[in-house]
Amino acid sequence: MKILIAEDEFINRKLIHKLLSAYGDVDVTTDGEEAIEAFTMALDEEDPYDLLCLDIMMPKKDGLTALKEIRQIEADRDISIGKDSVKIMMTTALGDSKSVLGAFRDGCESYVVKPLIKEKIFSELLKLGLIQSSD
Repeated sequence: MKILIAEDEFINRKLIHKLLSAYGDVDVTTDGEEAIEAFTMALDEEDPYDLLCLDIMMPKKDGLTALKEIRQIEADRDISIGKDSVKIMMTTALGDSKSVLGAFRDGCESYVVKPLIKEKIFSELLKLGLIQSSD
């Protein structure tokens, strides 16, 4: 599995990287702008990401804006959302219903409220069909 993490906080970046590196190759960016660039580059190289973890509160471009732009890039390239699109997991401290509903409306498949723990991540990867229970 090919994974992209967009997280501006160093400690959270290290933690998510550690949790996900057991499941695949992990690239890391520090803001939404870099995430969009990395995502687009991977598509251009025909080696797309399977999972994108986006923090909501990041500098330059926040995670919700990045989410919308990534879904638009996929639509512009005729990538079917859900079937062929990247799975997007929001990883954030914002657990209010407005943030959660907004993220799902804009196209994320998973929303995990920090603190991130192995069991939460494992459960979400299972739900997304990215791993099997024996992983």
